[in-house]
Amino acid sequence: MENFIACFAEVVDPRRDNARHNLHEILMIALCTMLCGGEDCSDMTLFGQAKEPFLRQFLTLAHGIPSHDTFSRVFRLLNPKTFSACFTRFMQRFADTLEGVVAIDGKTLRRSFDRASGQSPLHMLHAWSVGQRLLLGQLAVDEKSNEITAVPKLLELLSLKGCVVTADALNCQRTIAAKVVEQGADYVLALKGNQGSLHDDVRRFLSDPQRQDCATHCTVENDHGRIETRISLVCTDIGWLQELHVWPGLTAIGQIVRTREMGTKVTTETSYYLLSTALSAARFGEVARAHWGVENGLHWVLDVTMNEDQARNRKDHGPENIAMLRRLALNLAKLEGSKGSMKGKLKKAGWNDAFLTKLLAAFSSTQMR
Repeated sequence: MENFIACFAEVVDPRRDNARHNLHEILMIALCTMLCGGEDCSDMTLFGQAKEPFLRQFLTLAHGIPSHDTFSRVFRLLNPKTFSACFTRFMQRFADTLEGVVAIDGKTLRRSFDRASGQSPLHMLHAWSVGQRLLLGQLAVDEKSNEITAVPKLLELLSLKGCVVTADALNCQRTIAAKVVEQGADYVLALKGNQGSLHDDVRRFLSDPQRQDCATHCTVENDHGRIETRISLVCTDIGWLQELHVWPGLTAIGQIVRTREMGTKVTTETSYYLLSTALSAARFGEVARAHWGVENGLHWVLDVTMNEDQARNRKDHGPENIAMLRRLALNLAKLEGSKGSMKGKLKKAGWNDAFLTKLLAAFSSTQMR
C-alpha cells in the first residue's frame, strides 16, 4: 500500500474532509475489482464484500466496504487529469528500455454518451508499445476529430527517443511529425486524401514504373484459408517532394500493396506512408503492420474481455476515470509474465488471492521516481 499511495499521492480527494472512507483504499478496492473481471461501481461493492477478509490484510477499512454510491461519487468527482498523470508516471518506470514501435490510436467508449445532456461519447487516445504490449499513456478527447490537437500533448508525456511512432492517416499532420522528431523519435505515418496534394504527388511518383532508388520486399502468408501477399516499397529519392511540401523530418516515402485471395475472390489495397528515417523495405513492412497491434492487443481486449463498450458510466468524470482504472488493470495483468490469455488471468485473479497479490506486486517492483 505504501507504494500504491506513493504512486497516487497527487490525486486529491474531491469529497469533504470528513469523508468516511479513505480515498486510496477506495482506489485499491476498485483496481482489484477490475483485475478480477469486475466492470462497474456495483461490482466494486460486491467484490469488497466478498473479499473483505483478503482486503483487510492490507487495508484498514475503518468503516467497512464503501457503498456503490460512494464509489460512483468518487469517480465522478475525481480530477481525471491528475489521475491520468499518475498512471503515466507509473508506466514510465517500465519504459526505460522502450524501443521499437509506439502506435498512436484512439478508441471511443460507445455507451458513454448521454442524450439528455447532449454529451458525446468519450474518446480515448492511446500510446501503445507494440513490443512490450503495454499502454504507455492515454488522453481523453471530446470527439475523434480532436485527436489531431491531442496527439502532440500525449507525445509530450512520453519518453520516445529511439522509437518509431506510427499513426493512421487522421494524424498525418505537420505538427505531429515535428513533435515526434523533436523528441528524438522517428515516424511512419499513413498518408491519405486529407493531405490532398502531398498524397497525390506521392501516389503518382510511386506509380511511375520509371522511378529509381526504391527498395522492395515481398512476403506471402497463408492462414485461415486466405493467402495474403504484401509488397513493401521504400524510396529515398524525394528531394523534389521536400521542395514542394517542406514536411518536417521527411526522409523517405513508402508504399504497401496488399493482395488477399480467399477462394475465387481477390482484392488489392494500396497504402502510402511518410517516413522520417530510411528504413529497409522489409523493416518498413514490419513497422506498418505492427501499428495494428494496438487493435488486437488493446482495443479488442478492452471490448471483448473487459466489456468496455457496454460500460454505461456517463456522469461527470466517471467514464474517463473508470476507463483509466480499467487500463491500469490491463497493464498490471500484462506485466505479470506468465503465459495465458487476458481472460484467464482475470479469472485466476478472482479465484486465487495469491495470484491477485502477484499482480499488485508491480507497485513495489521498482522505486517511484
